[in-house]
Amino acid sequence: MDFDALCRQAEALGDCRCRVMDVGDIVFAPELVDACRQNSCGNYGRNWMCPPSVGDPATLIENARGYAYGMLVQTVSTLEDSFDIEGMAAARDRHNALIEKVVGLVASKMDDMLVLGAGGCALCERCAKIDDEPCRFPERARPSMEAFGVYVSATAERCGLKYINGANTVTYFSLILFNV
Repeated sequence: MDFDALCRQAEALGDCRCRVMDVGDIVFAPELVDACRQNSCGNYGRNWMCPPSVGDPATLIENARGYAYGMLVQTVSTLEDSFDIEGMAAARDRHNALIEKVVGLVASKMDDMLVLGAGGCALCERCAKIDDEPCRFPERARPSMEAFGVYVSATAERCGLKYINGANTVTYFSLILFNV
């Protein structure tokens, strides 16, 4: 498999950067779930794809390490200023739409993959978890990279992608784990 060609094909789908790495190069830090427990994003216990609902961190990390490769996909968007919450949400939506295109590309070449998203799943305006109902779209829902213990900034650095890209920007990452 020519991973450079795969990344070029993914990058041609939209404004993003991609890197494929061995899963052994992904930095895992199970203590990241402790940050989730602080609930600064408001999704802890309120989103099927976030802790604690998504599963035990050690089991999730073990599952992720069962894949051979990971494609880290990064998007960088410009904001009006560092308080541009609407711009951040729009950038996240663009990132997620692009990831679905990249997932389609990877799925056309791989049989076995796991997609980890940028932060909590935002597929539904209101997660069914809040109403104690099953996930409405389990085949499309994306668990967060952090829920799987992925230390995003360290992993990005390892593969040559910047985590912080300057003033008035927001950077999102997703990770597609796969076997060839």
